[in-house]
Amino acid sequence: MDIKINDIVGRKSYNCDLLFRVIDMRKINDQKFAILYGEDFRLAADAPYTDLVVVNQHERVKLRQEYRTLEEQSLRLFTQDVELLKSRQEYEATGGYAKSSNYFQIPGKVLHLDGDPTYLKKCMTLYEKIGIPVLGIHCNEKEMPDKIAGLIDHYRPDILVITGHDAYSKAKGKMTDINAYRHSKHFVQTVREARKKIPHLDQLVIFAGACQSHFESLIHAGANFASSPSRINIHALDPVYIVAKISFTPFMERINVWDVLRNTLTGDKGLGGIETKGVLRTGMPYRPVKDEEE
Repeated sequence: MDIKINDIVGRKSYNCDLLFRVIDMRKINDQKFAILYGEDFRLAADAPYTDLVVVNQHERVKLRQEYRTLEEQSLRLFTQDVELLKSRQEYEATGGYAKSSNYFQIPGKVLHLDGDPTYLKKCMTLYEKIGIPVLGIHCNEKEMPDKIAGLIDHYRPDILVITGHDAYSKAKGKMTDINAYRHSKHFVQTVREARKKIPHLDQLVIFAGACQSHFESLIHAGANFASSPSRINIHALDPVYIVAKISFTPFMERINVWDVLRNTLTGDKGLGGIETKGVLRTGMPYRPVKDEEE
């Protein structure tokens, strides 16, 4: 079967456990290789042409339904968390008087840089559903370090997401060697550049990384949350659940790391972080001004 760019394929050697999109074809030593991006997981890979099989529509629907079920479960649990946070904030803002709703809330603004336009679109849909102010920018992972300072100056985010595709390659070196990863060093450089602009961990909260990323280097560079402690794949939407929790947590409260991770699709094997303050601010009074009728 002829395999073309943009085909959805599986790897026979991995029993077609993940869906990939073919983004490029290359020849290495007269052998044809395909460059692959995961459809639901932030994984980049290459595979021999002979190891690939086009996944038919029926199988794609079946696999995607499994992922959709996981996503819906995470969203449901996360929504419960947010509603609880909002209820508590309402009680505290009104001094316990339920009838008083004369206040407003400003959740943290998110700047989301993503190396994959398809994932970015999925994330933007979820941000919108949850109600988080966000600006999403598609940017090649290698270009992120050069662009981040100007973007921070221009958009002044409270939370920064630096993500896209990544992968560890045993053939390139040991797991401790950052050069053995596809894009970890670019994510690390981007975090460092961001921290040159805003060094304080609570003035700019940073999530960085993708599938199998070098977690320790990202945290040491200045990320509050990162992937992937156990070098496993992370789901495309995991960064959204993390920053949403931060965005809706009051700035006077510390965020327990496990509270952030427990409703993600990957959990603490794929994601980790350090103690961080929330960024939500409450104000009053809330009196929307209406134009006078002429």
